Amino acid sequence: MTEPQPPVNDECSTIEAARLLGLAVRSVQLMVDRGELTAWKTPGGHRRILRASVDAWMAGRAKGGDAAEGVVLAPGGPAPVDTAASGQHAPKLLLIEDSAHYQNLISLLVRQSLPEANLLVATDGIAGLAIAGREQPDVLIIDILLPGIDGATLVTSLRSQPPFSKTTLVIVTSLDAAQREPYAFALQDLPVIHKSRLVAELPPLLQRWRSPANPAPSDAG
Repeated sequence: MTEPQPPVNDECSTIEAARLLGLAVRSVQLMVDRGELTAWKTPGGHRRILRASVDAWMAGRAKGGDAAEGVVLAPGGPAPVDTAASGQHAPKLLLIEDSAHYQNLISLLVRQSLPEANLLVATDGIAGLAIAGREQPDVLIIDILLPGIDGATLVTSLRSQPPFSKTTLVIVTSLDAAQREPYAFALQDLPVIHKSRLVAELPPLLQRWRSPANPAPSDAG
């Protein structure tokens, strides 16, 4: 028996949903995969998204305010530094990444490279954008494929705002060079680290924020 489908005016394509939500098509596809949007495939293999689930997601975003529930302290991260007592500026970092595995890995690399840093982790693009506006981090580490707002859209938004002119943006991604091509304009002139190279390439980028009181470990035996 064929599963009954909603009336045509109650559904939309992935492209139409992306336009309604103001997101990239890939971000909408990820939302469907995560179960955030209700979708099915037509006999011809085309994805259709329930319009009511799109409306519900938009309503939830509007009701969520600054989406603070999407922000967590970095797992195992250092306690906030008392900058007034130390006389030093503790670098403030914000990681916007939805994968728990890479949250843990990047947090570990930050702790090793910048033990004095304050690190927050946002689990989606909307929360990340809100927290970035409130916290004005020194360094923003952003994944490209994010729920809520994709990383390329987020970067474009931040670059248009003067308060972020001194913020260092670092892109991390599992996309290869060809897959990143649609985002090339937004990522222009930014350091982009493939996730398979995080251990080798992220720590050197973080070294510029190291406090003189916490010099980098020596490689000398």
